[in-house]
Amino acid sequence: MERLAQLKHWLGSLHPGRQIDLAPASADASFRRYFRVHVDGEPVSFIAMDAPPDKEDTAPFIRIAKLFGDSGAQVPTVLDANTADGFLLLTDLGDTTYLNALDADNAHALYADALGALICIQKASAPGVLPDYDRERLRAEMQLFPDWYLARHKHITLDDSEQKILDTVFERLLEANLAEPKVFVHRDFHSRNLMVTEHGAGVLDFQDAVYGPITYDLASLFKDAYIDWDEAFVLDMLARYWDAARQVGLPVHADFAEFHRDFEWMGVQRHLKVLGIFARLCHRDGKAGYVDDMPRVSSYLRKACQRYSELRPLIRILNRCDPVDETVGYTF
Repeated sequence: MERLAQLKHWLGSLHPGRQIDLAPASADASFRRYFRVHVDGEPVSFIAMDAPPDKEDTAPFIRIAKLFGDSGAQVPTVLDANTADGFLLLTDLGDTTYLNALDADNAHALYADALGALICIQKASAPGVLPDYDRERLRAEMQLFPDWYLARHKHITLDDSEQKILDTVFERLLEANLAEPKVFVHRDFHSRNLMVTEHGAGVLDFQDAVYGPITYDLASLFKDAYIDWDEAFVLDMLARYWDAARQVGLPVHADFAEFHRDFEWMGVQRHLKVLGIFARLCHRDGKAGYVDDMPRVSSYLRKACQRYSELRPLIRILNRCDPVDETVGYTF
């Protein structure tokens, strides 16, 4: 309530003497909250971000909003900022997320818009602008899987043999991930952070962007923790992206099979991270709703590991978490 009163006071100072109404817009997995702002006499609404300065830094959001906006992607414009108190006033991209809008009839068109925005961001890429998605960062993310998903959520302690398996798979993934061409990476480019607007896909929640593997955001988009599609559709959309990326000069592999393998292995790194994050959100932050999305992520992880012989040993650990009947699969 104290933060809300502070926010109202700040907004009042921007629009003195005018009626201001706030309504919750959304919250995310961090400590940030968002409110839709209606100012008497204004023809459009705005979004206010509440980012407690002792827990969140608004500077990356401000900087990357300009960087991605200048690239041609549709992102919220920062209209005003009170960085000392952790408040931003943003343009409003509406309240229709991809997650709420997607269906079989519009999926091709909406994902085409999303890929257009992603290509804009990637085309603007340059080294030294955003933090590197380096070995230490990628490995620390995967470590969330044993620390939070296995130990805290599943109450599993790995024996020496299992730990060796995990370490070996981690190194194989890192070798593949770090060998990919590098671009700007949003890091959470999925259906909850994409908005349906009359101008195409709106992009939110980009403040943790880095410079790293080109397939990372594609894995976020098409191996989405909150919605899934059959593999024929995903392959079709990946092929469309791959073709468009080559035409505009993005550094994708010339061989689609190699590009697809990178996508799959990048997905495994992300699935391990996401399972750990969802477990941490549940047990540390009291956000138990993310547990409902764990089976989808676990399924992505298992399917990818079944396909590639180098990753298949990880299934032994997955079977301790969530035993399933073994079926015949394909190994490439």
